[in-house]
Amino acid sequence: MYGCQQELIKSPESIPFLEYLCTTVNPLINCGIYLARQWYFKLGYITGKHDLEKQLKSNHNYQFLHSQAAQQTLRGVTESFKSYKELSYKHYLGKLKNKPQLPKYRKKGGLGVITYPKQALRLKGNQVRVPLGKKVKAAFKIDSFWLNFPSNLDFKKIREIRILPRNGCFYVEWVYQLEVDQPELDRDKVLGIDHGVGNWLTCVSNVGTSLIIDGKHLKSVNQWYNKQIATIKEKKPQGFWSKKLANITEKHNRQMRIGC
Repeated sequence: MYGCQQELIKSPESIPFLEYLCTTVNPLINCGIYLARQWYFKLGYITGKHDLEKQLKSNHNYQFLHSQAAQQTLRGVTESFKSYKELSYKHYLGKLKNKPQLPKYRKKGGLGVITYPKQALRLKGNQVRVPLGKKVKAAFKIDSFWLNFPSNLDFKKIREIRILPRNGCFYVEWVYQLEVDQPELDRDKVLGIDHGVGNWLTCVSNVGTSLIIDGKHLKSVNQWYNKQIATIKEKKPQGFWSKKLANITEKHNRQMRIGC
């Protein structure tokens, strides 16, 4: 079983590297999707684990990434087609109501998610070295950059990292092996939870304890966010988006995650 911990990357010196990686990986993902779709349409074939990396090794986007990161990213494309195949079969058997769709292309010029397997990473002190690849080193004389490693995680259990661009920010997602303990339940002790709006959660137990989590402030933050978005988007075409909207949305999402 796997878990993940997502953290905002705040170090300004890492931003140029992150932008480069996510800008380079986006067209590589689209190349992988194109190949996989063509194999499916023309041959009825769902790409295998190593097919895409074998075909795209000469692609310039592949070559300007660290090889293990490029491979891992293309395997993510393979997994999405594998999931499509499994869901299609469930739909055929009548176990799935909505018909699944083939993975779609990413927006041209956008930023993609890049994945590094544990083998490509090195821990030194409280930082993790992230390699950039031989061609980057030859062109720019830089072979890596560093990310702070969370103090509450064990590096030995890390399986991979994902760098996610979102609303003008970058996040690193640490994926690790999760050891789940099976708790011993005392079925004589019960907690009832009522989800509301003014009171976000009202919790009452049969052992004499209760608590209420106020939802008014969260509701107020959400209403203010919706008002801002509506004002900015007024008289704009459908699908309009801007840097200001991205900043407002990212701030709102953080507030909602931490409960203000």
